[in-house]
Amino acid sequence: MQVWTRNGQTWPVFQYLALMAACLLLTLPLEFVFHARVYRRPRRLLGALAPVLIGFGLWDAFAIARGHWDFNAHYVTGLIVPPNIPIEEIVFFVTIPLCAILTFEASRRTLDR
Repeated sequence: MQVWTRNGQTWPVFQYLALMAACLLLTLPLEFVFHARVYRRPRRLLGALAPVLIGFGLWDAFAIARGHWDFNAHYVTGLIVPPNIPIEEIVFFVTIPLCAILTFEASRRTLDR
């Protein structure tokens, strides 16, 4: 595993991906405890995630190509997906909306009771 050092502390390059995994892990119980039913409706979930992934993915690709946006190599694994976006950004575009949808649906189900 690659690591980098800053201020005498060593950090793995997978730190950002670990943060995204923690977000998913912390919101996973909402599906089962509060019956959010997000994972049980994959077409609906894909319909909600696809515009975010496509829209922000294209926006990022455009900003990266124009030199307006870049990523610090210390925080990313170096895995790049077309169109020239770090894999961490794609994971972010899926994880954060998914956690928001889980939270919303769990809250809605709880308040509807």
